[in-house]
Amino acid sequence: MSSRVSQNATKSPDPYELERLAEELAARELAGSNYTPRTTASTELPIYVPLSHDNPHLTAEVFNVEEFLLSRSHTSLQDLRSELRDYLTSLKEELVMLINDDYEAFISLSTDLRGEGSRLEKLKLPLDDLRKRISESRAGLQATQDSIQETLDARTKLREEKALLHLLLKISESVTRLESLLLISQVPTSSLESHNNNYQFHLPTSAGQPIDAKSQGNRAKHLSRVTAEYTQLLYHIEKAKEDHCAFVDEIRWRIDRIQSTLTSDLDHVFSAILSSLTDIKAGKVLDQERAKLYVDLTECLRIYDSLHLWKVAEEIMRRDVMQAFIKKTIFPDALDASLSPVLPHTPLPTALSTRTESHGSALLPRTPYTPFTAFATKQNPFEASHVSGPVHLLDESNDALAKLYNQILRFIERDFGRIMELAERVSLKAGSTNLQLTLALGNYDLGEAQQASAGGFEIMTNVVWAEIGRAIMDELGNVVFAPGNPNEFRKHHSTTQAFIRSLEFLAPSTHSVQNMRSHPVFTAFQRRWQLPVYFQLRWKEVITKLEETLSSRILDPEAPNFTPGRDVFVTAQAADVFTSIASCWSAEGYIPDLAHRFWKFTLQLLSRYREWLESSLPPAGGSPVKSAANITNEKASSIANISRSSTPGLTQEATTESTAADEILLRQFATALVDIRAMTSQVLQLWREEISKMLPDTSIEDDTAEVLEVALRTQLEQLSALSTSLCSQATSILSRRCCDALSPVRSIPSQFRAMSNKRLPSEPSYFTPTILRPVRIFFGIGAVGGPGERLKEELLKDVSTDVVECVCQRYIQYLTAMKKTEESLRRLKKGKKSTLSIFGSATAGKDDGKDEERIRAQMILDVKAFKTECEALGVDMQSLDSFMVLDQMVRAESVDGDL
Repeated sequence: MSSRVSQNATKSPDPYELERLAEELAARELAGSNYTPRTTASTELPIYVPLSHDNPHLTAEVFNVEEFLLSRSHTSLQDLRSELRDYLTSLKEELVMLINDDYEAFISLSTDLRGEGSRLEKLKLPLDDLRKRISESRAGLQATQDSIQETLDARTKLREEKALLHLLLKISESVTRLESLLLISQVPTSSLESHNNNYQFHLPTSAGQPIDAKSQGNRAKHLSRVTAEYTQLLYHIEKAKEDHCAFVDEIRWRIDRIQSTLTSDLDHVFSAILSSLTDIKAGKVLDQERAKLYVDLTECLRIYDSLHLWKVAEEIMRRDVMQAFIKKTIFPDALDASLSPVLPHTPLPTALSTRTESHGSALLPRTPYTPFTAFATKQNPFEASHVSGPVHLLDESNDALAKLYNQILRFIERDFGRIMELAERVSLKAGSTNLQLTLALGNYDLGEAQQASAGGFEIMTNVVWAEIGRAIMDELGNVVFAPGNPNEFRKHHSTTQAFIRSLEFLAPSTHSVQNMRSHPVFTAFQRRWQLPVYFQLRWKEVITKLEETLSSRILDPEAPNFTPGRDVFVTAQAADVFTSIASCWSAEGYIPDLAHRFWKFTLQLLSRYREWLESSLPPAGGSPVKSAANITNEKASSIANISRSSTPGLTQEATTESTAADEILLRQFATALVDIRAMTSQVLQLWREEISKMLPDTSIEDDTAEVLEVALRTQLEQLSALSTSLCSQATSILSRRCCDALSPVRSIPSQFRAMSNKRLPSEPSYFTPTILRPVRIFFGIGAVGGPGERLKEELLKDVSTDVVECVCQRYIQYLTAMKKTEESLRRLKKGKKSTLSIFGSATAGKDDGKDEERIRAQMILDVKAFKTECEALGVDMQSLDSFMVLDQMVRAESVDGDL
């Protein structure tokens, strides 16, 4: 090592680094005390840190050997081993010192506890005496506590018995008071059988007859007070029954008698009030008296509601008022007999009666946007008072069933409108206290009517509709529900549904309407409508007429349209199909409950029309000439026996037949295209204006309307798919006919060479205006009555572009063939000129050059005229590559064989 340093020192020019030392000395003199000597990394020495308990590598949870060795990398392995041994020795010494210190403390502990046992024995002696005295004190206190508790229990029992006695006294006094209020005779015996035979009621013998208004009002108030007392009695009895009192069982027969008497009196008063309000024969009732009667009626309804006897009140209204009216109004011959008018309690003003008549429904509109609506109103009927406006009547002109329904509606509005409103108010007002009243009544038996009650008055459901629906089904079911005549059945159904809607608007709340629709009579009434039978009759009626029209498999555009004044469709078949679809959704045949059947039938009709088109049109891959000839044979018998030449090739007669066949095919295709497009647009318009609004309401989440529209558009797309094939076939025929008109192009060279007049042409060829004549004739351009005249706006440009493309390609083929022919002739002439002649050889060469120039000029005029004809049809000639190639070919210079 030292030898290497000495060698480096001898090799360097400054082995002792004198220059560096001189620089440091100068810098130290300049900097003074702030000087810090310059050090390099090579002069820094590692700091030695001995091993201790603070070393992070020794205190880590997991000892990492590699990290520890790296941290002591400046120490050799021998020095590290010595250092570790020294650290181990220090650890052992510390452990020994710790053990010695703890042992010394343990030994001193036993020395310190010496003599403590005797002192603990001295402290234990007085504890037994103390425990004995505490036990004696506790026993004395427990005896005193038990004595006090027995006294308190006895007092509590006496207090409860006293409260029970007070309760029994209240019950006895309440029973006595109720018997006194109800004028029930007091009987000494307590036998239930003996007292049931001795009921003496206070009601007069004229029960059920109208009574004096003043006494009637007093009786209603009196019964209200009795009911309050009776409700309190029931509450007390329920509390007494919890203690199993025999006294309650003893007076049970008296309570039953009170209940029977109370309900009997209440029924009599309620029936008398109803008779006074509904019996017009009793004479006019003044408004003031009527108001008092309604007050008494409200009091009776409140009593029924508090006793939960809703069914009893409904039964009285049904028996005394509703059944009598139904018996004299709805009977088997009710539709044939003249109905007596229902007179109002007070005459209506003239303006009001006029408004009533104006609310009758007129003839059904083309589109019933709100089916079964018998009136036009924007007001919520449940927010309006039932007495503030007239009843919504039906149109009864020439309709006996509507007259019957109107009579029922007038009766319901007159006699039950105000009663239903009052009953609804009573039920709503008492709704908050029903829980307390139920608790008060408990499980006390108030009769089967109370047990069967649903919890409130349902007059519209259980009184009005139950009787009306049952009577219509029993008495008029054979007439109203008979599906034999579809028109009459539809009329009866729409009238009845409008009557139900008007009846629902007389209901006091939407809850009453829901209960009415869920009533068993309503369910049975709706099931009586034989709607599937009606649909089958309508289906048979539509299909019979339609199949008779579709039996002809020939698309005959010349047949007169069976719908006068309607030129949307060309053929009678398409018009019949659309008429059948429209009849499904017309006001005269549509029923909302059959919407799903009519919708399916609509899709089936569209599918049937598509099938008829496919079977009536010639196949796309077949011979159109043959199909057209067959059609011609069916239409004209003179063409059926056309004689055919045995030699191959088309004769003049065959060419005429082919042209006639093409004309028929084009008329067929145009007719089908017009009808398909008209069918698509008309059905979509019918969907937007009528069908989408007539379908039953669906959930927003279901998106049923979107699904139905997608199904309809899918069916129409399948129908429209035929138009693509038809348009392609029509374009093919027009292209072929236009290309046939281009055939005279091939004779232009021979024509100019045979001409004696060698002047340049100034007009296009005679055949140029005839090239696109089939297209113009097809679309009715320059003529009247073209088969595709109604398709001009939609298909003229596209069809003309395809036809011009095909004609340009054929034109190019002809020019190419002519060019090859001319080149062959030119080579042949050059071969003949090898033998020189003194007769006019130069003149013949000049004439050939002039002929080619005239031919090229004629070609340019023809192509220019053809371009003008095409642009007149709306074709963009600049965008056609084939025409650009054609134009370049005819305008090319005559260089080495150009025309």
